[in-house]
Amino acid sequence: MRGEFNGLKALILQENPYAMYIHCFAHQLQLVIVAVAKGNIIVSEFFVYVSMIVNLTGVSCKRRDQLRQIEHDKIVTLLDSGDIISGKGKNQETSLARPGDTRWGSHYLTLLRLSSMWASVIGILGNIQDDASTSDNRGMARGLIDRMNDYEFVFALHLMKYLLGITNDLSLVLQQRDQNIVQAMSLIDTMKSQLQDFREEGWQIILDEVNNFCELNMIPVIDMEDSIAIRGNARRSRRGQTITNFHHYRVEIFCEVVDLIIQEMNNRFSEVSTELLSCIACLDPKSSFSQFNVQKLLRLADLYPEDFSSNDYLYLESQLRNYIYNVQRDPQFSEVGDLGSLAQQMVKTGKNTVFPLVYRLIQLALVLPVATASVERVFSAMNIVKTDLRNKMGDEWMNDCLVVYIEKDIFATIENEQILQRFQRMKTRRMQLPPLRYSSATTTNTSSVNQ
Repeated sequence: MRGEFNGLKALILQENPYAMYIHCFAHQLQLVIVAVAKGNIIVSEFFVYVSMIVNLTGVSCKRRDQLRQIEHDKIVTLLDSGDIISGKGKNQETSLARPGDTRWGSHYLTLLRLSSMWASVIGILGNIQDDASTSDNRGMARGLIDRMNDYEFVFALHLMKYLLGITNDLSLVLQQRDQNIVQAMSLIDTMKSQLQDFREEGWQIILDEVNNFCELNMIPVIDMEDSIAIRGNARRSRRGQTITNFHHYRVEIFCEVVDLIIQEMNNRFSEVSTELLSCIACLDPKSSFSQFNVQKLLRLADLYPEDFSSNDYLYLESQLRNYIYNVQRDPQFSEVGDLGSLAQQMVKTGKNTVFPLVYRLIQLALVLPVATASVERVFSAMNIVKTDLRNKMGDEWMNDCLVVYIEKDIFATIENEQILQRFQRMKTRRMQLPPLRYSSATTTNTSSVNQ
């Protein structure tokens, strides 16, 4: 799509040479997690085993029911002993969630369920080992039990659960339709800082969680000072070279995984440091327009020469200074928190006519769907609307179908009778279509007569 010669980007630039290519933030976040899962061999192996566990325990209704029953019995025992309390919305029946291939946010739910249902999953795997009809399933269940009782698997579980927890809220927010570029930039910067702080201070947090979990589930806890043979390098392994457990878990897993995420975040979200987005951020009304910068906004106008003539550009600088002096002292703008609300407040107070050039800049900033998943939903809708049977559909017809499909909530409020009458009045037709109410009544009378 981003091809400069034959891709969608080139086609759009032919229609509008001032179009800006910016990748969907929500999709980029998914690519960050995918790159980390493929970049570290321990994490990659961990997700393979997680998929095998979910598939083996949920391959049939019988096994899913057994898993639910084991979890139910465990909850009843904990309630009787007073270890947990009952209440509305608590201790609901659940099962392992199957992760999606394209939405890595779904893996977070899978890891949460796996850690909370650990003993029940071990129990169902034990049943499969004892009662499976094929030796392959029995051997697989035995291997998965051994893997789940391994300290390295538990460590990878808690590490990825913590990291996916950091990215999960951002992923959900970025998929909202009412997201704006300024808030998206702020969320991404916050996430980068949180990941950097976690790299410096999160080692002991993860280590304590893993050790407590292992003690609770009777999994042997390793000594970080013990030495182990180097794995993954046959030449160095034959030489008998060893490293400590601390080096393996701290450097080869913890630091490497976190560094991969930080690096991918900087690579994938490089657009947030580009000139266009930094200029748009200057329009943010938060903290009494603290990020307002006249020179950057003038540069933003340079990027859109079709929208700002040479005369407009001469007036823009003075209008920007008058605008910021006015709105910072207007109490009606003190509670405005985003660009959308700012544009609405300007129309409400009439300042859009007083500062038309500034209002035009705000409109251009609101047009960019950088931090939403709307564009991605449009392409998904295209695959649904333009099927193989509709392969010869023209652009105009496809556009009309896409509008109806994407804005289905709006079109659901329009009655069929209004659509029929509008269609009838569009041009002269050979016959008049009967009203829907009349046709339904006629159908009812006809059926009653036939009876």
